[in-house]
Amino acid sequence: MMGVEWVLVCHGLLTALVVVSFLCGRWPIFEGTFIQRFHFFLTFGFYDYFLRFVGAVFGAKGADAILSVEKFCCDRPNPLLQIIYLAILSSTYYFIAKSCFAYIPGYYLGDFHRYTSFLAVAVGIVLFLLTSFSDPGTVKAQNVSHYLSAYPYDNIIYEEKECSTCKILKPARSKHCSICDRCVARFDHHCGWMNNCIGEKNTRYFMAFLLWHFLLCLYGTVAIGLVLAGRLKELRVVSILTVYYGVENSFLDLAPHVVQWLLGSYNTQILLMVFLAIVSMLLAGFFCYHAQLCLSNTTTNETYKWQDYMDWQRKLKEAQASTEALKQSINGMTGEKRPVVSKWRSFFRRSPLEDVVVVKNNIYDKGFIHNIWEVISPLSTRRTLTQAKLKSS
Repeated sequence: MMGVEWVLVCHGLLTALVVVSFLCGRWPIFEGTFIQRFHFFLTFGFYDYFLRFVGAVFGAKGADAILSVEKFCCDRPNPLLQIIYLAILSSTYYFIAKSCFAYIPGYYLGDFHRYTSFLAVAVGIVLFLLTSFSDPGTVKAQNVSHYLSAYPYDNIIYEEKECSTCKILKPARSKHCSICDRCVARFDHHCGWMNNCIGEKNTRYFMAFLLWHFLLCLYGTVAIGLVLAGRLKELRVVSILTVYYGVENSFLDLAPHVVQWLLGSYNTQILLMVFLAIVSMLLAGFFCYHAQLCLSNTTTNETYKWQDYMDWQRKLKEAQASTEALKQSINGMTGEKRPVVSKWRSFFRRSPLEDVVVVKNNIYDKGFIHNIWEVISPLSTRRTLTQAKLKSS
């Protein structure tokens, strides 16, 4: 029995490590850690070794076959991840229904949870379909002037230029998606799970999808936990342990025996509960990250642009500060009188490079209320913008 318990524990820990590393390995909090290195191995290193192995065993034709599969899966729209999402959702719901519905209604859960759970899953699928098949804000020759009016250039990370593929002016905050082969207004990222870009017009659906699926997984975790707690109560496990087996009626003494009993009798339910708990935490992290971007009116694409701009500005100002410090040193060597500074003060004096400050001037950030409303009601869909355009024309 203990062997089965350790297998379940190791399985849960390994699953958590793989899922967290794969999905969150590039987060700043994991920079320089094992999670980041494992993420690199999962996303690049493993595939590189696998490709080399196939090339060595099957030759160039085998490697070309793998590359053609990669091109189909990663370099052009395909429904593979959508199918995987639907398979994960449906199979998880099936196993929950099969393993838990027999105990509903129970001590803590009413019969209505059979129906609310199905309704919650259905709403999640509707949000998935809305995000997947809605227009993210495709920029075309017919509507490019509309988007140019909605999003002015800041002349910092966005300047007026033509899309080399679409041969039209690129509105500020737009980007040409190489996978979908189209320009998307207020481009955030291309989401493989949705087989669609996330842009101006479907960011609201994407945020609702993340929030709802976080709540859905949390609901499932709590519901299964209440099912197990109800079984403990109905079968009077605590009373049996204390009365018949002489276990002390305290949490520290009872916990190991209760956990052992649960793992032995309800291992499927526990695996499902752990899986849902891990996924809910990951979804909470994704939602909080994108919510922070929405509150500051920034997109995922723009975070990389701002990072490159800030790094360039910082290097430029550091070079200027170094040049100024060098001039002062040269002036000191040429015999110009300078005030005497004690050795201790010189030792603790701040470097000029430490005083370098780079300010991020995001003209699209107009306060969190306005920023949230811009996600809910995109600029290009507002009547005020349309009326202003008609008056100007």
